Amino acid sequence: MGVSPMQHTDDDHLASLGYTSEFRREMSPWANFSLGFTYLSPVVGIYTVFAFALATAGPPMIWSLVIVGIGQLLVALVFSEVVAQFPVAGGVYPWARRLWGRRYAWMTGWIYLIALLCTIASVAYGSGAFVAAALGFTPTVMTVIGCALGLLLVATIINFMGTKVLAIAAIIGFSAEIIGALVVGIWLIVANRHQSFGVIFDSFGAPATGGSYTVAFLAAALIGIYQYYGFEACGDVAEEVPNPGRLIPKAMRRTIYIGGAAATFVCFALILAVVDMGAVIRGEDTDPVTTILNESFGETGARIVLWIVLISFLSCAMSLQAAASRLAYSYGRDGMIVGSDLLKRFSSSRGIPPYALLLAAIVPALIVIGSMVSTNAVTKIVSFAALGIYLGFQMVVLAALRARLKGWVPSGQYTLGRWGLVVNIGALVYGVLAIINMIWSSRTPGTPWYDDWIVGLTGVIVVGSGLLYLSLHRGVVSRGDAPYNDAIPRPAEAGQSLDTAGA
Repeated sequence: MGVSPMQHTDDDHLASLGYTSEFRREMSPWANFSLGFTYLSPVVGIYTVFAFALATAGPPMIWSLVIVGIGQLLVALVFSEVVAQFPVAGGVYPWARRLWGRRYAWMTGWIYLIALLCTIASVAYGSGAFVAAALGFTPTVMTVIGCALGLLLVATIINFMGTKVLAIAAIIGFSAEIIGALVVGIWLIVANRHQSFGVIFDSFGAPATGGSYTVAFLAAALIGIYQYYGFEACGDVAEEVPNPGRLIPKAMRRTIYIGGAAATFVCFALILAVVDMGAVIRGEDTDPVTTILNESFGETGARIVLWIVLISFLSCAMSLQAAASRLAYSYGRDGMIVGSDLLKRFSSSRGIPPYALLLAAIVPALIVIGSMVSTNAVTKIVSFAALGIYLGFQMVVLAALRARLKGWVPSGQYTLGRWGLVVNIGALVYGVLAIINMIWSSRTPGTPWYDDWIVGLTGVIVVGSGLLYLSLHRGVVSRGDAPYNDAIPRPAEAGQSLDTAGA
């Protein structure tokens, strides 16, 4: 089979960045967008957090989806500029490497990889209750673990079948999710609406325990914060997409636009379908989603909807695995971590990094199995997931801002032009505020201090373990000759000294 002119151009661009790719560019723009969408997964995000958000702040909590969507769009715009110039597999790690340096990139990748592995475990474990409801049995710890491991196995098999199969599966997942979201949402609004459209301005007395509504809204805003990531997965597979510098920025933005609109629509439809809003606010109806589905579709119809939800869970886990494996492979290719010889191995026949994929399956499986011993311990581990993803995002945003202030002018096929600095600052401000809110809103007064601040503490543990690793393996980040800290222009005569300082 011949090589297209576009393939030559993509390979030449990658070669100019210091890499020769082993991946096949078999992922279409539509599939790339679908990968980001299924990672963001509006159905999984909304169905998982809806009960908490509605009980905490009432229907106005839906506005957090709009607020967070705007904030994450700023982040996606910054990422779009970076990936357009550096379309390298692995996402945040290689981007931070080019914008700042090796140690900074190592820590960025470390935080983000652990967050991805925890998120995979969280999605798989969260699917267990839906599997039980779909199959009609009562969920127990053991059945939830079994269902979660089964979901992980199927997602891993799909990923092992190569980029082309992954792309097809992503499109199927997107199609099922968006159709399911539209059909369910429209049916709820047209045939099973129990609230007026103005309900999104009525708190119904939330918070139930009294106190400040602003505080309650910030806590409920976690439904938005947990929703809007996934767009970066489009860039994680940059070496598997033709013309990535132009197409991936489009896919990232579409993930925010379409994914955000779908999530908001699903949330709005569910709010309108709640029969007794007071019962949810007072904590009497702790599972309003199941209540709504059973009342609106009957037992059989609700079960069909649940199967669509399960497709969303599977697609989400599959996309997360793909992102995590490409990041781990990128680490291994640059020789940046113990086990690099395995992580960088590539299966030419399948077009995938098999050991990096196994890492993205085995670690989440171990976390899920850990719930056999302590469900509370697993909850503490996965509580870091969203925080870690936001930390990884903001480390790239900060690196981009630093590079911009030092003279970096984005030179890819997508740039923000004169708006770049303003958008970059806005993205950083939003991200920092979101991180603070995540840590603060995780508190539960009356619990031990270590449970009260569990999200922040897990963040400190992950960052601390990364710093400890770097101190014990000082030479690991100096391995290989992969480029770094080259986004910022510098005088030729100062090249070597600045190159060393950037490490």
